[in-house]
Amino acid sequence: MYFNPKKIIPLFVIFLIGFQIQSGYSQTASDSMRLSFQLCKLRISLLTCDPGEDLYTTFGHSAIRVIDSAEGSDRVYNYGTFDFSDPTAFYVKFIKGGKDLKYFLSVDDFPDFMREYEYYQRSVREQELNLNCGEKTRLKLALLNNAMGENKFYKYDFLFDNCSTRPFEIIAKNLDSPIHTLNVLPSPRTSFRDLIRYYLDQNKMYWSWLGIDILLGSRIDRPMTNPEANFLPDYLEKGFDNSTIGNRNLVSKKSVLYAAPPLPETGASLITPAVAFNLLLVIMVALNMLNFSWTRKLSAIFDFLLFFATGLVGSTILFMWLGTDHTVCRNNYNLLWAFPLHMVAAFLIPSRKKWMKKYWLFAMILALMVLLSWFLLPQRLNIALLPIVILLAWRSWSIYKKA
Repeated sequence: MYFNPKKIIPLFVIFLIGFQIQSGYSQTASDSMRLSFQLCKLRISLLTCDPGEDLYTTFGHSAIRVIDSAEGSDRVYNYGTFDFSDPTAFYVKFIKGGKDLKYFLSVDDFPDFMREYEYYQRSVREQELNLNCGEKTRLKLALLNNAMGENKFYKYDFLFDNCSTRPFEIIAKNLDSPIHTLNVLPSPRTSFRDLIRYYLDQNKMYWSWLGIDILLGSRIDRPMTNPEANFLPDYLEKGFDNSTIGNRNLVSKKSVLYAAPPLPETGASLITPAVAFNLLLVIMVALNMLNFSWTRKLSAIFDFLLFFATGLVGSTILFMWLGTDHTVCRNNYNLLWAFPLHMVAAFLIPSRKKWMKKYWLFAMILALMVLLSWFLLPQRLNIALLPIVILLAWRSWSIYKKA
């Protein structure tokens, strides 16, 4: 037996190739494990902030927190950002709506985000999401992409596209399975108007609620679906608490990041819309019972102001319906009492022409119809307006008789 190098060399080459393949596989597996470990070091949670004192903070706020231990970052993705450097321009855009009303996604360091809410004494709660590595990765990449350039801007819609609906949508789109949420609504008949009213009442914003109630049409009076409640941060939080992804809970851990001290009790304003309008009705009845020359002059001034003001309100409603992109302002039955032509008719109250007499008869019938159908209309009118509609019917009849 003798040593044959020709046989050994092929075996040696095969051994080297096998070793390289095994080393490459081990290196790839190691890189994969390291990458997987880094991805699993992501921690993503939903932040829910309590309402504030200003009207635009009345409904609270939602944001997404992403902690990346691998890169040492802790950031908050906030869809509720808007340019308020020129308040007048902002409110004009807000009233007009549409493409001009641009909100955007901003990215803040977590400590900066918290400092703002601590300063305004608004509590912040956190729900850590029970996501796997793939879901965390997709969600972080989606947020980063969403924060780039023009991607960060979106057309704001108070009910259907806001700082609370956006977090839900981007989270839901990047999960392995659909989110299943148990019912969080108080009752099957709960409407958008019910929930909006609750928050404004809680903050004793009765006059703000009256204005919102007048401008928002019948579309917000239909019963809501469970997902539609996500337009409110508190209800998004409740929904996440009652949600599952497949066979796992969506939320793995809850904590309070900042508990604001209780606000001092402030008494509600005595001059609510209901009080003011009922008082106005009583004063007008008293003035007409006295029937002096000066009371008749005051009544004439009041009639002008009443019909001019309601006509102005009606013109505003009509503009919000036809002249803006706010779909929730359409189909507004407040136009039945706030008739836009009243603004012109106010200047013609002294007229004795027949067609004006017919107008005042029409105005009285219209107001009476509103009163008789108050609880039958497909839109829930603000109960504080009843004295105003009574005044419109009564004063229209009074002018009609004099014409």
